[in-house]
Amino acid sequence: MASDHLTTKKGDFIEAAERLLSKQIEWRRHFHQYPELAFEEFKTTKFLQTHIKKFGLKLLPLKTSTGILAQIETGKPGPIVAIRTDIDALPITECTGVKYASKTKGRMHACGHDVHMATVLGTAAILAKMKKELRGKIRFIFQPAEECPPGGARPMIENGAIEGVDILLGLHVDPELPTGKISTRDGITMASVFDFDLVIKGIGGHAARPHKAVDPIVTAAEVIDSIQKITAREIDPASPVVITFGQISGGNARNVIPEAVYLKGTARTLSSDMYKKIPGLIRRTVAGICKARGAKFELNRIADYPVLKNNASVNRLIEKNYAHLFGQNKIAPCNQTLGGEDFACYLQKVKGAMFRLGVMNRKLKADKPWHSPQFMVDENAIKFGTALLVATTIDYLESKR
Repeated sequence: MASDHLTTKKGDFIEAAERLLSKQIEWRRHFHQYPELAFEEFKTTKFLQTHIKKFGLKLLPLKTSTGILAQIETGKPGPIVAIRTDIDALPITECTGVKYASKTKGRMHACGHDVHMATVLGTAAILAKMKKELRGKIRFIFQPAEECPPGGARPMIENGAIEGVDILLGLHVDPELPTGKISTRDGITMASVFDFDLVIKGIGGHAARPHKAVDPIVTAAEVIDSIQKITAREIDPASPVVITFGQISGGNARNVIPEAVYLKGTARTLSSDMYKKIPGLIRRTVAGICKARGAKFELNRIADYPVLKNNASVNRLIEKNYAHLFGQNKIAPCNQTLGGEDFACYLQKVKGAMFRLGVMNRKLKADKPWHSPQFMVDENAIKFGTALLVATTIDYLESKR
């Protein structure tokens, strides 16, 4: 890991991260107080740009309205390491009671993207100071709209985010993992995502004369019930699949059969084969029920993410550096989850991995799940993520001399 002219003792990386921590906590609290939803991260983008310019990074061309591509260019030949963070918040009203709580009602960083940004921004600050001692390039991807389909990863890819990149590093906070620990997993770690909107179209009428109408509410209820039978009876129980409807609306009065019912759903699986089959199974089921009831339907694909598949060699690099910094006993295995992440879109095209960063501290009440209005983190975790990203980046760049 070391070279003759680079100071790479673990104490130096940890000390650099500890020196910057108070500033990173300040950044994180700013992001937390001013959360912005997907594709609306205008103030967040401006804040990031201001600091990135101060650090002396080069801003790369980007045609999206929010988000940033920035790069440290050492002027010496070498590989390109990219580090990605998401920047958007969620439509949740915060209930933590902290002094730096969200100032925007109905908006909250309830998934830790504020921590991700502060960690990656601090990593950029430290590496920028070491520019003369490094080789190659270090690219920073500040990606909008991770939380909202169809997501911001593919637009960033289309804008050259991973062009020429040798490896890609990503992180995600984990409220079930104690601060000071990370977790990794080779191969499939997170599920594929098929997000869809469904409209059941009937014929409106009077509630007392259902035979003169086609009831989309009853039809929608039958559709929901039957789609659950796909997972129960048409899929190998050993292949995890979940199909969930998170939103349904239709009708305005108790005595009126409406014209249509609107549903929003998501399907998740860890199987690449089922990822291809699920949309067809849903369409077949909806079509059959609607035909039987005399209804029509529209099924619209909103998002389509592949499974998140971590590269084993990149995981070994991450683990080696974290063990060097904090000890082998601070690395835990990461369980598979049916949660989705559009980081998976990058990993289809470039070698990379996403590690989990522990942020749990029960004394601070930082133990609530992602997307909870009570979600909190132990901010001390930022220094662990920063030291790791710095060390791993330098290790890879130096290994290619």
